[in-house]
Amino acid sequence: MNASNTDFFFPFSEQTRPPRAPPSSQDNSPQQNSESTMAKPQVVAAPVLMSKLSVNAPEFYPSSYSSNYTESYEDGCEDYPTLSEYVQDFLNHLTEQPGSFETEIEQFAETLNGWVTTDDALQELVELIYQQATSIPNFSYMGARLCNYLSHHLTISPQSGNFRQLLLQRCRTEYEVKDQAAKGDEVTRKRFHAFVLFLGELYLNLEIKGTNGQVTRADILQVGLRELLNALFSNPMDDNLICAVKLLKLTGSVLEDAWKEKGKIDMEEIIQRIENVVLDANCSRDVKQMLLKLVELRSSNWGRVHATSTYREATPENDPNYFMNEPTFYTSDGVPFTAADPDYQEKYQELLEREDFFPDYEENGTDLSGGGD
Repeated sequence: MNASNTDFFFPFSEQTRPPRAPPSSQDNSPQQNSESTMAKPQVVAAPVLMSKLSVNAPEFYPSSYSSNYTESYEDGCEDYPTLSEYVQDFLNHLTEQPGSFETEIEQFAETLNGWVTTDDALQELVELIYQQATSIPNFSYMGARLCNYLSHHLTISPQSGNFRQLLLQRCRTEYEVKDQAAKGDEVTRKRFHAFVLFLGELYLNLEIKGTNGQVTRADILQVGLRELLNALFSNPMDDNLICAVKLLKLTGSVLEDAWKEKGKIDMEEIIQRIENVVLDANCSRDVKQMLLKLVELRSSNWGRVHATSTYREATPENDPNYFMNEPTFYTSDGVPFTAADPDYQEKYQELLEREDFFPDYEENGTDLSGGGD
């Protein structure tokens, strides 16, 4: 740590404390009567403390923080010799500080539009983002958001395909070896699982704008996720099944809605497949519990609460959520009750007739009865 940073924590030195004078052994002056004469208090002037802090000192950063990207980013890409270094630095920065996405993505895209002007450069950009999204576990969601933004804001569109098309082509190369990857060694399966979850994030975040301005999801990804689930369930090892559970928790509700709109029963088939795995596969007990919890989650409509009917139409008979948002009251004996109780009206009337329902009292000198209004 440099001197200025040290001074930031320790602005004063130990040597600035005034020395304490030792008592004099040669002082033979007679002691005066304390009752008749009061000793004059000695006034000791405090030493002037001179801070070494300077207004021109560089801005302080914690030792674990790297400001290289921030400084270079403000200067654009001039300090980067290659596109790869510039993009990789931004991806690392985004991994460490995902909250900066909204404020910095526009400038990043503008810089890329001035740099990515060839097919090779676009291919390199796609590969860098893909590798980051499938090798850093917590970057798959941010990587999918980044891909969606660049697919709409990169101006280059060579004959080999635009950014989104090249990205999907890159994903396809991994997709085509799904069966071998799902039954491969541990390292191969781990890389495959990262790809599966990234593809799930892409399905949720990648927006396809139609000619009429409508926004849809990429249907090709929907088909791909179905086949990836087949590959995982066909090789029911624990880590494959855990990956399938994660993918369905992430995308299950959206996939089922999309399939239902097309009249498909794919989710029913997946749930049946899960039940068969629980009965027949030699997976661990914990994984079987995860699969059963997933089936339970799906049976509750993926944890989503249906919107209640309109007020005039909703009744306890036709709306299962009729009493869900009703408040809870308490009788004079402290017994809770809601509108679902058969003697609700009687208990509620008794509650209203209580004299101390809204007591007038003061707390901290404030009248809470509203009498001052």
